[in-house]
Amino acid sequence: MKVEMKFKGNVSRAVNPNGCKQEVQNQINYVKKQGNYKGANKALILGASSSYGLASRITAAFGSHADTIGVSFERAPRDENMLGTAGWYNNIYFKEFAEKEGLIAKNFIGDAYSLEMKEQVISYIKESFGGKIDLLVYSLAAPKRTDYKTGITYNSALKPIGETVVGENINLETEELFTQVVEPATEDEIEGTVKVMGGEDWEWWIELLKEADCLEEGFKTVLYSYIGPEATHAFYHDGSLGIAKTQAEESANRITNELKELNGKGLICVSKAVTTKASVVIPILPTYLICLYKVMLAEGTHETPIMHKDRIFRDMLYGNEANYDEKGRLRPDSWELSEEVQAKVSQLMAKLTSDNFKTDLTAYNLFRKEFFNLNGFEVDGNNNDEVDIAELLKMQP
Repeated sequence: MKVEMKFKGNVSRAVNPNGCKQEVQNQINYVKKQGNYKGANKALILGASSSYGLASRITAAFGSHADTIGVSFERAPRDENMLGTAGWYNNIYFKEFAEKEGLIAKNFIGDAYSLEMKEQVISYIKESFGGKIDLLVYSLAAPKRTDYKTGITYNSALKPIGETVVGENINLETEELFTQVVEPATEDEIEGTVKVMGGEDWEWWIELLKEADCLEEGFKTVLYSYIGPEATHAFYHDGSLGIAKTQAEESANRITNELKELNGKGLICVSKAVTTKASVVIPILPTYLICLYKVMLAEGTHETPIMHKDRIFRDMLYGNEANYDEKGRLRPDSWELSEEVQAKVSQLMAKLTSDNFKTDLTAYNLFRKEFFNLNGFEVDGNNNDEVDIAELLKMQP
């Protein structure tokens, strides 16, 4: 069967497993080319199957030879009309490549927010993973979360607070600009976003792992956040998601206090804007991305998720070039948010029209290719778009 890219709006409806395998290999090759560094030995990655979570797992494994556990919510293939999700294959191929290097690579597929998943992971750590971990990466991005203590399910909403925001966005399916209107969040939507995208579940993971004596001396944990430019502040940094990330910063402080006896630390890492399944559906952000990429390419500072996370791990988390702000957050996004870069991006965004946004004025073609790469299409090094459904159905994570 031949696979081809299908999508609705900015959401992919197809996957090329062969391309996913090559993309994982390409990221591994990038890390290996940078050389080894002294980092984590036993790492747990929550949200490990794509983008920043996958990149974190790859740099930990192939940069510092860490054994890893990955937790993610992915769909397996069912038939020729439903080949599963890209993350399903990313997990499988990561494990295959890691085990060839003699590394442990355990995949858990399910709800990372649930108590059942937490208990499964803790049991595995104690029984089969050496008993303790020295790194936990919290890279979950989900539309909803069920609080297992109350049974209440909360939904997240990326919306402004107290105002309606109107801006231009990109429809990747039709390759057209369109005007997007984002209504303000309700109080329930704000609360739901904080519950889903804040730090409460992060704290619960650390609490249970500590109670089970699964944390090493010097244990580190990091949650990924984003601040971004003025252009997106109204619905992002100053919106419902911004409230959630502020709450996560409070969680980081509480976690650090909890880890004092272990000489451990809870960190917020403010990452740069990259092409992810989440970022391409955020209002207005795609138009910002195509301009940002154009500027950062010219500056020589454009980064994909693996480039960004590998730099963070080897230079900041485990190196001597940590860049902290006044709130104690790691700020590898400083390249993106420099005054010079932002001034040039703003100038480009002001010039965008329906006629020119796909031209050399921007990096639209790179943005589109990176989106395709997320789903295994147009991946450098892969020319195989034929799959055997029977073989895919046999694959296990």
